[in-house]
Amino acid sequence: MNSPTFNAWKLVTLSPLPPWALVLLALGLVLGVALAAWGVRREPSRGRRVLLWALRVGAGVAALFFLLEPGIRHLQVARMKNRVAVLVDRSASMSFPAEVGGRSRSEEVAAFLERAAPRLAELQDRFTVELYGFDPELAPATPETLMTPARAGTTDLLSAVRAAAGAGQGSRKLSGVLLFSDGADNTELKAGVVGRARAALADLNVPVSTFTVGQETLKDVAVEGLKVDDFAFVRNSLTVEVEIHGRGFAGQDIPVVLSQEGKTVASKVVRMESADDVKPVAFTFTPDQTGRFVYTVTVPTFPGEAVADNNTRSFTLKVIRDRVRVLLVVGRPSWDERYLRGLLRQDANVDLVSFYILRTLSDDPGVVNDQRELSLIPFPMEEIFDTKLDTFDVVIFQNFGHADPSLSIAEYERNLERYVHNGGAFVMIGGDSVLGEGRATMPTLMEALPVAAAGPANLDAFKPRLTPEGLRHPVTGIGMGAASTEAAWAELPPIPGANLTQARPGATVLLDHPHLTVGGKNAPLVAVWDYGRGRSLVMATDASWYWAFAAHKHGSPSRAYDRFWGNALRWLVRDPDLTTLKVTADPPSVEPGRPVGVVVQARMADYQPAQDAQVRVELFSVATQKPVAVQTGTTGTDGVVRLEFEPPAPGPYKLLASAKKGETDLGKGEDAVAVRAVGPELSDASVRPELMAQIAKETGGKSYTLPQDGLPDVPLLDPPVVEVGRARDQPLWDRWYYLVALIALLGAEWFARRRFGYV
Repeated sequence: MNSPTFNAWKLVTLSPLPPWALVLLALGLVLGVALAAWGVRREPSRGRRVLLWALRVGAGVAALFFLLEPGIRHLQVARMKNRVAVLVDRSASMSFPAEVGGRSRSEEVAAFLERAAPRLAELQDRFTVELYGFDPELAPATPETLMTPARAGTTDLLSAVRAAAGAGQGSRKLSGVLLFSDGADNTELKAGVVGRARAALADLNVPVSTFTVGQETLKDVAVEGLKVDDFAFVRNSLTVEVEIHGRGFAGQDIPVVLSQEGKTVASKVVRMESADDVKPVAFTFTPDQTGRFVYTVTVPTFPGEAVADNNTRSFTLKVIRDRVRVLLVVGRPSWDERYLRGLLRQDANVDLVSFYILRTLSDDPGVVNDQRELSLIPFPMEEIFDTKLDTFDVVIFQNFGHADPSLSIAEYERNLERYVHNGGAFVMIGGDSVLGEGRATMPTLMEALPVAAAGPANLDAFKPRLTPEGLRHPVTGIGMGAASTEAAWAELPPIPGANLTQARPGATVLLDHPHLTVGGKNAPLVAVWDYGRGRSLVMATDASWYWAFAAHKHGSPSRAYDRFWGNALRWLVRDPDLTTLKVTADPPSVEPGRPVGVVVQARMADYQPAQDAQVRVELFSVATQKPVAVQTGTTGTDGVVRLEFEPPAPGPYKLLASAKKGETDLGKGEDAVAVRAVGPELSDASVRPELMAQIAKETGGKSYTLPQDGLPDVPLLDPPVVEVGRARDQPLWDRWYYLVALIALLGAEWFARRRFGYV
């Protein structure tokens, strides 16, 4: 039988005595040596003292040797191969050139690893060297895969190091990490090695040696640090803040432009003071329409820039109303004016500006003394219908029409017509001065109305009839459903007369006269339509205030008057809750290379979910003014369908949707989406060697900068030695000459003491 092979040894004590006994005996020996030294302290000869001390110490050491019984323990041991992780950043920023006109940062790392291959091979004798790429997930890599372009959208150095440490659970521990990156972390270490990030690195208990690749001399200008709210209020000023980061543009002026879907909103010029400078830019503007829009901040692309795609930054902004701004212009005081004005004033969501005419220049004021002036102010015609017109969401003319030159709006009719066409909302309420009855015809303004005057007013009382369209329309939907709405209108009292009008082609009549006809059709009482981008409504009577006195048969107020005018205002300003087709970008801002999603909610005219409706969505490029893709789908039981477009080119887009259920058109809707040109990786070409140095310092590693001729001596934890076989003890104390030496020392000391007179 072969004897076992021992490849290690260690010195041990073979004494059978317990440790406490050995300690006591050792203390006794020390005390004996001390007493001997004390006894010869008065010896005048220094040579004698030294000799006696040396003999006693030698004897004590020899005695301790026999007490401990030393021996050699021969061992069979194995040394475990721990891991060394080589981590290579595969984020998109590694595709930037390592130096001006040079190869990419990824290629620089691959070239270095090729040069370091012999040194890495030497490490294989003691460690298992593992090569990984992280993007940010850790994955095995080869030198060939490192030569391919890096594409990951984020850099997460801390997660990569954690993953490398976690991969060694069990017997194979991690002895060290070699981290290759440009340091452009944009996640946990974005702010540097601070707080919890510092603690997380310290908890690794593994040295991380960092290798920074890339130079900081690249020329680049980028739009960074966008700060803007998710939404804004229409006609309220809004500030957008961005940072312009310029490298290599010292002393140069850089124009910055803010545009809304191709239309310039504002522009500024900033001057770069140093070779690496960041300048804040703030744009203040006032949105004039509700909806979601795409805005883009742009700087020019200069020759020699490292990255051209980070010169633009797009974002979406949802513009909503804080309050509906209403202009109410009344021909003269009346009960109808009093009720409507009171309703609008008490509505917290309405900002009301009202004017009503108390006298004209031809009226006799009844003032006897010509020296006394009237307190009535002139009607500010020009300021309202020219300067301030676009600041209103809704304009209401209530029995307003005057031929008097001081009150005629003939000069401003085109302004009003254009106001509606361009997205405004207009309401015409009848009476004895308008719709063919009064002192002014307003032909240009009438082009924006859904009805035309058709003759003198009919003053017979009647109960309005709800049309089939009115039964489903949100303006006249004063009940909780079709049956409730129909019953609510049936309970309302008659009104004393109406203007005679005729609906224009394309108009929607919601209420009409039950027996008065024009051209073979019942005369409209309430009609609506879309005119250009705006909307208008006509109420062909000045007696709607009668509806304010209605009550349910159980005695409670019906509030039909309030609900009708509330619904009318919401419909006029395109309240999203009153649209039959709602389009929502999902999400409104898309990172590069990501698909564009859209959620469409279709409802019937009675606002019930439109199941199995056919939806068509067009992805329309604002930059090229052309559609780039079309998707179709069918809604589910909830009337909702989600569609997705393949990743488009960067830029602003509109999502234009339409839907049908059978032959019924459910309307159209739109939303906006911004596709970013670059993500956080490519928006900044800078290198962060200070971050790489901090990581190395916190973990006990070293930091280096590429290029390097070869792999330096990096700090690595030694692999543990594990005893895996047999052990054999070999005594050292049981030799006869050790005993002779002890006796000789004791005898020599006794002889010397006797000779010197101490015995």
